[in-house]
Amino acid sequence: MQIRIHDLLAEVLRSGASDLHLGVGHLPCFRIDGDLHPVAGLPSLAQEDVEQAISDILLPEQMASYRQSREYDFSFTYHAPTGEEARFRGNCFFESGNMTLALRLIPMRIRSIEELGLPRCLLEVTGQRRGLFLVTGPTGHGKTTTLAALIDEVNRKRRDHVVTIEDPVEYVYKSQKSIIHQRQVGIDTRSFAEALRRVLRQDPDVILIGEMRDLETVSSAITAAETGHLVFATLHTQDAAQSIDRIIDVFPPHQQQQIRIQLSAVLVGICSQQLIPRPTGGRVVGTEILFANPAVRNCIKEGKTNQIKTLIQTGASSGMHTMEQCLADKVNEGLIPVDTAMAYAYDPKDLQRILFGQN
Repeated sequence: MQIRIHDLLAEVLRSGASDLHLGVGHLPCFRIDGDLHPVAGLPSLAQEDVEQAISDILLPEQMASYRQSREYDFSFTYHAPTGEEARFRGNCFFESGNMTLALRLIPMRIRSIEELGLPRCLLEVTGQRRGLFLVTGPTGHGKTTTLAALIDEVNRKRRDHVVTIEDPVEYVYKSQKSIIHQRQVGIDTRSFAEALRRVLRQDPDVILIGEMRDLETVSSAITAAETGHLVFATLHTQDAAQSIDRIIDVFPPHQQQQIRIQLSAVLVGICSQQLIPRPTGGRVVGTEILFANPAVRNCIKEGKTNQIKTLIQTGASSGMHTMEQCLADKVNEGLIPVDTAMAYAYDPKDLQRILFGQN
C-alpha cells in the first residue's frame, strides 16, 4: 500500500493535529492535543516510503543539501484538495541511517491575543518603542504563535518597518500599516548573527528573532534594543528568572556584570508559557508574566534573580502573575482539574498553597 504525503497532510488538517512524524519501521503518527496517535489502517513505513514522502515536498537542491548535511530545516505552503491552504515547518534528519521527517502545522490565519487566551496586558507590549520582550517555554507550546499575535498587532496598528529573522520562516505576514520583511536563515542570510549584524542598517523599528541561540545573537539582540528598537525573541527556558539567568550565563564571567546592567535597562518583560490539555479536548495556555518595573530592574542589575518570583507574585497591579497563580485561575474556572494543574506547575507546593491555603 503506497503512502502519499499529501494524503497525510490533508488528514492533519482534518483531524486538528499539530504535528506529523514519519520514520522507518513506525506507523505515521499525528500529535493531537499534545499526545501522539499512530494512524490506523496503514502499514509501518519502509525506507522508500519516507524517502518518497520527503522528496515529494523538498526541491531537488533542498534534497541534495539534506543528504549532504544529514539534516535540514524548511517550511512550505500546502494546498489541500478542498482549496484550503496551510503552512508546515519541517525538519528532516537521519536516525539509525534512515531518513526521518517531522512536520509542524502552522495555521495560515494569525490568531489575536484574545483568541489565543493570552493575558490582555500583552497588548501593552506592542505599544513599546524600544526594548527586549521574550517569549519562553518548551518546544511545541505556542511560542511562535504568541510572537505572531504580537507582530500582527504591531502590523495592524503601527506604521513601522518590521524585520523578522527566522529559521525557517513560519507564519507569513501581509504588510498592513507596517512594512514586514521576513528573512530566512540559510536562504536570505547565512545565520542569525550575520542577519543581526546587518539589520540596524535596514531602518527597522521592530525586530523579531526566531531564537536566541548563542552569545553573538544574544549580544546583538541587546544592542538592538539599546539603540532604540523593539526586539521580540524566544528562549527555551521555563520561567522568567531562568530566562534572565540563561541570558547572563551565555557570556563569559568577566562580561556578566556589564550584561546585567544592560539587560536591566532594556528588558520590557517576559511571557513564559505552556499548553495544558483540557479533559474535554483541546488545550489551554498557561502563562507567567513578568514586566520590568524598577524593582525587577534592580534585581537583575544586582544578580538577585532568586527574588524575581516574589516580585511577580506581588505585581498583579502591573499585570504580572506566576504560572501557579494562572493555573489556580484555570482550576477555579473549571478549565482544568487540580491534578493536571499540579503536573504543569513550576512549583506544585506554591500551587497547593494558593488553591488550598496549605504550606
